[in-house]
Formats: sequence, structure tokens, C-alpha cells
Amino acid sequence: MPLDTTTALVIGAGIQGAGIAQALAAAGHDVLLVERDTIAAGTSSRSSKLIHGGLRYLESLQLSLVAESLAERRTLLKIAPHLVRLVPFYIPIYSRTSRSRLQIRAGLSLYALLGGLGEDSRYQSIPRPEWDSLDGLRTEGLKGVYRYQDGQTDDAALCRAVTASAADLGARVALGAEVLGGERHSDRWVVRLKLNDEVLEVDTRLVINAAGPWANPVLNGFAPAPPRREVELVGGTHIEIEGTMKQGIYYTEAPTDQRAVFVMPWQDHTLVGTTETPFSGDPGKVAPEPEEVNYLLGVLDHYFPDHSRQVLDAWAGLRVLPKGDGRAFHRSREVILSSDDKQRPSFVTVYGGKLTGYRATAARVLTLVQGNLPQAQAKADTSTLVLPPDPHLEAVPDTGE
Repeated sequence: MPLDTTTALVIGAGIQGAGIAQALAAAGHDVLLVERDTIAAGTSSRSSKLIHGGLRYLESLQLSLVAESLAERRTLLKIAPHLVRLVPFYIPIYSRTSRSRLQIRAGLSLYALLGGLGEDSRYQSIPRPEWDSLDGLRTEGLKGVYRYQDGQTDDAALCRAVTASAADLGARVALGAEVLGGERHSDRWVVRLKLNDEVLEVDTRLVINAAGPWANPVLNGFAPAPPRREVELVGGTHIEIEGTMKQGIYYTEAPTDQRAVFVMPWQDHTLVGTTETPFSGDPGKVAPEPEEVNYLLGVLDHYFPDHSRQVLDAWAGLRVLPKGDGRAFHRSREVILSSDDKQRPSFVTVYGGKLTGYRATAARVLTLVQGNLPQAQAKADTSTLVLPPDPHLEAVPDTGE
């Protein structure tokens, strides 16, 4: 049973694990990132593909989260312009929309304020003569349309690029490595991995559990048992529809329950999402339910009655939210860090987190574990380090066409 040694072992190569590995490596630490499947195999490739502050989080007064996310959006536009871009967002307001024009204007004004009142934070009302150009948006009962800007990305490509950046900084990445469990010996952990049908042991002073929906199941194999939080898994389905939106992304309100649903262009098609459905069981088995697909088709049909209803694909991801009462919509999206020791953490579990805020999450983790990290010479600042091109795209052979 070969033995490896590292300062930090990060479990999970979704966007949070990739970002934490990158931050540790940038700070000069030896880090091993392990993933049972492939990079972004779970939720990090099944999101709404948005780099945004989260306009809807203003309703639940998550102001600090919105401000942080808008700051991260600005950073990502600078360090990953090949992966993140600003696109127009449209909010249509109808006679039966639950939020009035005044409420929408107030929300957009606060959003702009939290975004620093820069050019990318401005919004405007679309004149009535231009409504017919909005991709077939239903105009019956339409009272107004507001346009603002937010970011869009390829979530899986962004995750691969962050992982590649971590590797460039010296992090080791082991894909297909299943964590079997581990034991603590004095101030270190010995973690067992299964890789290529071989069981390996890794000796490390710090374990970061960033396994997303699998975070609590991963804890079951460790002794003494690290602390855990009670969380709820919430499934979110997206559908990909034939045809595309040419003007931008539409921020709509589901007519049946007033939830926010995005209708957006995606790879020459239209992406509609997402739902919020409580989930229990094996996270690897989450899949779109027929009623979720019909719900999203209903939203598309309500706002774009002439758009194709041909479903080309559908997928579901899982959000990790704090357990609580009421609708998932109102739960906090703030990341939760659970550690075994406040002064010198040796085991940290990361619950939740947004695609947009992966760098901020990594910074919080580094601050938390600073007391258990050795002195090291920093190699880079991730706020200015430009991300490399998507390695997956680089691997595509040149056909000469």
C-alpha cells in the first residue's frame, strides 16, 4: 500500500474544490486534488451557466452575498474574458406579474449600487416600439421590459480552466480516485484512496472535503468522525430546446408559483431553468422528472408561445442548502464551512457555494485553515492570475478545415 505525503488533500474537482486547490497552490502549498469521476462531473456542469450577483437574492436580503458575487463577477471578467462575458438580461413585467415596475426598478437600482454603479451595472427600460424584436416575447398584457447586464459562462469549461491553473501552480490532480476513508493519527490524517484498482494511502495535515452533494457521505469513512451539518439536497433541472434567443437572457417569473426561471441562449439552442425539487438518495442518480420538464416547457410556452417545444436534452444538478422550513428559494446561498477545530483545523467540509463565488469561498477556506498551514512562499494572486484556455478544447485535434 504505497504512501504519499501532502500538506493538503482536497476532495472533489467541482468548482469549489478546484478553486480551493488553486488558492492553496497559489499560496505556495503542496496540494493534492482528488476526484472520483472527472472534472465538473456533478453540479458544476449542470448549473444555469451564470456568473452573476443573484438579483433575486435581494428579496431575501442576502446583500453581502450579492455584493461579493458582483465583485467576483468583475474579477472573472478580467481574469477569464475567454470564458466569461456580459450579456443583456431582460425582465418582462405583465399585468399579473407579482412584482411591480416600481419594485423591479428598486431592485435593479440596489443591484447597480452593490455593483459599484459602473457601466456594467446600469439598467434601462426598453421602449415599447422595440418589444417586437425580443425573440417573440409575448406582448399581451406586457407593461414594461427592463434590461441590465450579467455574466454567462460555460460552467464545466470554467471548472476545467481553474483546475488547470491549479496544476500549473504545482497542484497534483488525480482523477478516478475514490476516497475510501481515513483515520487521524496525532495531528495528521491518513486517507485511503482507490486509484486504478490500487489502494493508496495519503498522509496529510489538512483535508478539505469539497465533494458537494456527496460531502456528508464522504464523512462516513473518517474516524474520528469530523463534524457535519444537516443539509438538504435540492434538485434543479434544465432543458435544452431547439432554436435560440438572439437578444439575450430572459429573467421570467413562472406563472404557476412565481419562481424565477431563466430562458437563455446556449450553444445555438435555448436553455430553460431551473426547478427546485427536494431530493433524497444517491446524488449520482438525480435526473430530470417529467413534471419538471413540463413545468419548464410551460414557462417557455407562456412567455414565448411561438418558440419550438422540441426538447433536445435535459439534465439535473443538486444544490446543497442548509436544512430548514419553507421553500428552497428563501434559503441562504452563503457557503457553510464546518471544521473540526477553530484554531488549527485539520478537516474542513464545504457545504454549498455559488459558481460565481468560487474564489471567495477558497479565500475563506484559506483564512480558516491558516493556523494549520506551514510557512510558504506565495506563487500568485488568483485575483489577477489569468485563467488558461479550456484544456478540453485545446485537446480537440485540428482537422485542417
